[in-house]
Amino acid sequence: MAAITAGMVKELRDKTGAGMMDCKTALSAVDGDIEAAIDWLRTKGLAKAAKKAGRVAAEGLVAVSVSGNRGVVVEVNSETDFVARNLEFQALARTIADVALERGGDVEALSAHHYPGGGTVADAIANAIATIGENMTLRRVAEVKVSSGLVGQYVHGAVTDGLGKIGVIVGLESTGSSDELVTLGRQLAMHVAATNPVALDLASVDPAILEREKAILAEKNAGKPANVLEKITESGLKSYAKEYCLLEQAYIHDGSKSVGQVLKEIEGKVGAPVKLTGFVRFALGEGIEKEETDFAAEVAAAGGTTG
Repeated sequence: MAAITAGMVKELRDKTGAGMMDCKTALSAVDGDIEAAIDWLRTKGLAKAAKKAGRVAAEGLVAVSVSGNRGVVVEVNSETDFVARNLEFQALARTIADVALERGGDVEALSAHHYPGGGTVADAIANAIATIGENMTLRRVAEVKVSSGLVGQYVHGAVTDGLGKIGVIVGLESTGSSDELVTLGRQLAMHVAATNPVALDLASVDPAILEREKAILAEKNAGKPANVLEKITESGLKSYAKEYCLLEQAYIHDGSKSVGQVLKEIEGKVGAPVKLTGFVRFALGEGIEKEETDFAAEVAAAGGTTG
């Protein structure tokens, strides 16, 4: 039996919102496995599904660069939040995003691309590390593009134009009015920033996630007839879609409509069909766990004392 620590209980509570005792019971029941404990709590009706994002812990900036029918989001990490306010670091993140928009590619390819002023993107990061005195990494990059229409954008927690804590781009395929599409694109990007959907629709959700949802529904309703269980599962997946799938979610700017309904209604103003083709949402540091330290203990250790 794995030892259940207070840190494990806190992590599970942060991820599920369940009570401390419920979290401790869940961890004990599954021998300390956090993911299994999440499922255990959900089968008891004590927690919601965990979204893709983990706890935000890393520092740095998310940068967005958009031009017409193409847009990119990049994440550049640093050790401290102080560096995110450094003008040189901000210029670095913004320029890397612009290079990504122009040249494309994954992190490896982007790192090798030419950086304005000389050298490569990787060289520019190395130079910034030497100048600023703090470790930095280009963590990830993603792109959205459409054949016609535009890419909407939104940056939350912006420190300056195009740089902040959360960056979102959405692809709108349409031959309609660009002015209407620009407004819609920004509103949809704000919606994605707020709701953090896992996919466009149920068909786009990772099959493993859907199987996990079905398994939880089956366990919660064990013993019921197969035909009843089938209807419960169907209803449960519809509920999942309304909470986690972008097109099915209630629109944050008008909760009486789904995002899909809003897209259909806007076609009259735009003058052509509008299709939401994809989205990217980067939240700074999601999925990275920063080691928690005891500051007082660090100070004591630095001073050569132990207590």
